[in-house]
Amino acid sequence: MPSPFPGMNPYLERPDVWNDFHDSFIPAAREALVPHLLPRYYVRIEEHLFIHEPPAKKWFPLGRPDLSVHPAAGAPAAGVGAAVVAPASVGMPVIVEEERLPYLEIRDRDRNEAVTVVELLSPANKATGPHRNHLAKVRRILSSRTNFVEVDLLRADPKMPWDQLPACDYYALVSRHARRASGDPRADLWPLHLRDPLPSIPIPLRPGEPEPSLDLQALLHRVYDAAGYAMFLYQADPDPPLSGADAVWAAQLLHPPAVAPAAPEPS
Repeated sequence: MPSPFPGMNPYLERPDVWNDFHDSFIPAAREALVPHLLPRYYVRIEEHLFIHEPPAKKWFPLGRPDLSVHPAAGAPAAGVGAAVVAPASVGMPVIVEEERLPYLEIRDRDRNEAVTVVELLSPANKATGPHRNHLAKVRRILSSRTNFVEVDLLRADPKMPWDQLPACDYYALVSRHARRASGDPRADLWPLHLRDPLPSIPIPLRPGEPEPSLDLQALLHRVYDAAGYAMFLYQADPDPPLSGADAVWAAQLLHPPAVAPAAPEPS
C-alpha cells in the first residue's frame, strides 16, 4: 500500500525515521537507474562522512566518578596518609559521533570518470555552522565536468543558498556541466510544496545522450512499502509540525471519512 500523501510524506521527515528513509532511498534510486545506464555507465554508492563534536558547554569534568565511597563517620580513611586532591580539573569531550550519508555517483565504464552525482539532502548537509562542508563539496563538483543532481525533501533547516531559489517546502535541482561550460551557471529547478506530487527528473549524462528519468514519487512509494512504514510511522506527529490547514489536510488523508452505503433502489 503506497504512502497516502500525493507527494512527500511529512512523517518521513522525523529525525527518528529520516536516516532509515535516506539510506533506503539511495540504493532504490540506483536500482531504478542502472537498467537505463548499462553498459556504458555504472553507478556506485559513495558516502559523505560528517563528524559531530559537541560544543564545549557539553563537555564533562574529568574525574567525576560513577560511584563514590565514603568512610563511616569517625572512621580513619583507608590507605596511608591523607587523600590526594588535584588542584584543578579539565573538561573532556563526550563521544564524537560519525554520520555517513550515502549518495550516488554515475561513472563512465571506459574512463572511470564521475559523470553525474545524485544527492538526497539530510540535516547534516543543510546545517549551518563551522563544521558544514557540504557546500564546499558542491562547489568542487560544479567546478568540474560532473553533472549535479540535488533533491531536498526536508522542510527543516535553511535551504541551500542557491541564487533566486523561490519559497518552497522541497525542491529538485539538476545542474548540467555542458550548460555551465557555455557560461550559463543556472540549474533546472522543480520547486515543490507539501501537497504537490514529486516529479520525475532527468539524470544528465554526456552531452547529446538520452537522459534517463528518475521518478521521485515512485521511489518514495517503493521505499515506503518495502520498509513497512505504514505499521508504525503515524504513532507520532510530523517533525517539523504541520500548520493548521496542512494538519487538517493530513489528518483527512490518514483518516478519510467513512462513505455511507448507497441507499437501495426502490423496488
